[in-house]
Amino acid sequence: MLKSWLREPLLHFLLIGAVLFLLYYLQNDLNDEDLVADSNRIVISGAHIDRLVTMWEKRRQRPPIPSELEGLIEHRIREEVLNREALSMGLDKDDSVIRRRLAQKVEFIFADIAAQAEPTDTQLVDYLNANPEKFEIPGRISFVQVYFNTDKRGEQGHRDAGKLMAKLMQPGSYIDIGSVGDVFMFGQQHEHVTEQDVSRLFGEGFSKELFNLPIGGWQGPISSSYGSHLVRIASKTLSAQPDLEAVRDKVRIEWEAEQRQQMDESFYQSLRQRYEIVIEDRIEAE
Repeated sequence: MLKSWLREPLLHFLLIGAVLFLLYYLQNDLNDEDLVADSNRIVISGAHIDRLVTMWEKRRQRPPIPSELEGLIEHRIREEVLNREALSMGLDKDDSVIRRRLAQKVEFIFADIAAQAEPTDTQLVDYLNANPEKFEIPGRISFVQVYFNTDKRGEQGHRDAGKLMAKLMQPGSYIDIGSVGDVFMFGQQHEHVTEQDVSRLFGEGFSKELFNLPIGGWQGPISSSYGSHLVRIASKTLSAQPDLEAVRDKVRIEWEAEQRQQMDESFYQSLRQRYEIVIEDRIEAE
């Protein structure tokens, strides 16, 4: 019961609202609970120094020596002094970089909260069934082909392919396929390649026709963007839809990404409704 309640989007929005309220509070308290709000007074608390030390130890795998700690504290003071001066000068206003960075921070916070949602098996199965193309196990094919270069042979290339096909169809015939046809840049033998692989090498039309042919025996000619081909299929498996256990991790990643996107848009729209949006007409240059 508790787990299902924790998955409710309404709870997520409430949590996000609480986080944003906290951020607003901290922002108005100069972004640091250890810094006094008086614009002319900066206090670096013991808790803040402890955090500086902890961050240093994580990076360097050792505590800072006194001079290094003094440098860390001075760097933090310098940062705060310059930050306050920049705010007093209004340098944060109309700065696209700062505005974009602040917007990104809110999005990152929301993304972290949205990522806490735990999908159920039912949700994952529904997502798998609704997006079969993302998780389909592709069919694979193994075949050998003899190539006739129509750029070099012209229309004679198709006729030559037809003549060779007639010879291959004769009972008891033996032809060394390595000695016929033209040299193909991708070779004659292709093992366990997917339809996408074949499309990339030979073209989409060739790939679709190839996967519709039966296993065994020479067939063709089949045209590609390179010329004419005779093919013999050794093995073939069709594409299949996997069950959840076979692709659980991938389904979960895709599901979470979609949830983040949907929740992000819903969250943005809920924030946007709080504002009156006015888009003025452009001032045309004379």
